[in-house]
Amino acid sequence: MQKTSARLLALLSLLQARRDWPGALLAQRLDISPRTVRRDVDRLRELGYPVVAFKGPDGGYRLDAGAELPPLLFDDEQAVALAVALQSAAGSGAGTEEAAARALTTVRQVMPAHLRHRIDALRITAIEQPDTATDAVAGGVLVTLGAAVHAQEVLRFDYATPGLTEAEPGDGPGEGPGGRRAATPPRRAEPHHLVTRAGRWYLVAWDLDRDDWRTFRVDRITPRIPTGPRFARRELPGGADVAAFVAGRFRGTDGSGEWPCRGEVILDLPAGVVSRHIRDGLVEALGTDRCRLALGSWSWSGLASVIGRFDADIEVVGPPELREAFAHLARRYAAAAQPAPAAHEARGGGRESAP
Repeated sequence: MQKTSARLLALLSLLQARRDWPGALLAQRLDISPRTVRRDVDRLRELGYPVVAFKGPDGGYRLDAGAELPPLLFDDEQAVALAVALQSAAGSGAGTEEAAARALTTVRQVMPAHLRHRIDALRITAIEQPDTATDAVAGGVLVTLGAAVHAQEVLRFDYATPGLTEAEPGDGPGEGPGGRRAATPPRRAEPHHLVTRAGRWYLVAWDLDRDDWRTFRVDRITPRIPTGPRFARRELPGGADVAAFVAGRFRGTDGSGEWPCRGEVILDLPAGVVSRHIRDGLVEALGTDRCRLALGSWSWSGLASVIGRFDADIEVVGPPELREAFAHLARRYAAAAQPAPAAHEARGGGRESAP
C-alpha cells in the first residue's frame, strides 16, 4: 500500500480529473478499501480542500468549487502547458492580457519551487494568433529552449528542414525546399527569445556559425545536451523589440516591421467583406460596394497575387510596380490556361526534333 502522503496526492489528482467519483471506483483505482478512502477524504478536508460527499446508488465524492481553494496539484507537463497558455493569452490581443498575466502570477505562487523555476525560465511572445492548426512542439523542447534563453547559455541543436512551398525566414544556404534532413554538424546559437506567430513556434537567436540573426522553427529543433557557455545578450538590430524584429524578418526587411513592397487598389467589394480577409492592410469604404485597399507584401508579384484572390474588378491606384506585376501575372495565367502544346510553343519550346 502507498504511504499516506502519496495516497493523498493520488486521491487529489483523481478528484481534480472529473466532477463525480463513486467511492467504490476511487477505492478500486487507488487499490485501497472504501474505509481508507473515507479517512483520506477527511484528511484532505482538514487540509482545506472542499471535498463533498453525494448520496445515491453510486454515492461518492467530488472536489467542490470554493473561493479559497488550496494549491492545485500540477505535474510538470501540466505546469508547462499552463505557462504556455497563459503567456500566449497575454499576447493574444483579445482583451485578456492583464487577467492572463495576473493568473500566471497567482498560479506560480502556489506551485512548488522546481515548477516555479521551470515556468520562470519559459518566456514567450505571442505575435499573431493561428488561423488553422499548426505543427505541434513537444513541451520538453520548449522548456529546454526557454531555460537556455533564461540562463543565456549557448544552444547546440540539430535542425531539420522538410520540403516546403514557402520560404522560412533565416534559412541559410542549403536549407531550402527538399527532403527532411538534419544539419551536420549541429547548429550553435545564442538564444534570445521564444516567440509564437500564427500558432507556430520560433526561436530568435544569434547564429554563431553564420554570424547573423536567425529565426528557427522550433518544431524542427532537436536540442543537444549539455548546453554551451554563457554569453552576454546582444541587442536586436536597430533596437527593435522581438515582435517587430520577427515581423520584419517575415516581410523581408531589416526588422523595421515595414513591407518592402506596398501598393494601393480599389476593389468592387464592400469594405466589410474585404477587411475580414486582410490581416494587416488598411481598408477604406468608398460606398456600399467599393473600397480602397492599401496592403504590403515581400514582393510585387506576391502582393498582386494576394489582391487577385478577391473575386472582383481591380483598379490599381499605384505604384507602377504593382501594375507591372499584375501584367506579368496576367501573361503567366494566360499561358497556363492554354492547352499544353500551345502553352509549350508560347514559351518558345516549339523546336523541331532531331532526325
